[in-house]
Amino acid sequence: MNPYEVLGVKPGASQEEIKSAYRKLVKQYHPDQYVDNPLKDLAQEKLVEVNKAYEMLKNNGGSGSYTSSSNGYNSNNNESNTYSNNTAIYSEIRSLIQMRNISVAESKLNSIRDRDAEWYYLYGTVMMAKGWFESAYNNIQRACSMDPNNFEYRQALSQLQARTRGYSQPYRTSQSGMDTCDCCMNLWCLDSMCECMGGDLIGCC
Repeated sequence: MNPYEVLGVKPGASQEEIKSAYRKLVKQYHPDQYVDNPLKDLAQEKLVEVNKAYEMLKNNGGSGSYTSSSNGYNSNNNESNTYSNNTAIYSEIRSLIQMRNISVAESKLNSIRDRDAEWYYLYGTVMMAKGWFESAYNNIQRACSMDPNNFEYRQALSQLQARTRGYSQPYRTSQSGMDTCDCCMNLWCLDSMCECMGGDLIGCC
């Protein structure tokens, strides 16, 4: 487990940054948020992971040189995986989505050749922002298939599935003809995704 990725902070982050990220995630995954929710067990697992990551970095002082024989993680190791290699650009794309700069986010995603679960999740989020629900669903579903234990992906897919249960019409594949109810549901889903990324599309929600 990479504690920095779990908390969403950069190696070398200050204790204040680590605490702030930790508190935000505890609030996000708190059991009270998932009463009678099918994601309850996954949220609990995620909370355990967040607590463990926080303990690891708190005890290490957030120096960015954490290492442990129990999990083999070292922020300076040469472990090569696509997500780690693309961490910086994915972070930038998430920020662009939060700022609703969708066209630039989509352009940056299209420039990435190695497409992992995070790529499909972010691309699905972009499609959601554009109102292209079928593409959004397919991409986020693929992200879940590639990383089935990722709470964020599962939560987004659950929200899209809730939309299909609430409305009988098929997914749209273009922006034309969106009615008021669809627009509201679109904004709600996108706001939920942005909150998972640490942002807030709709300030009052």
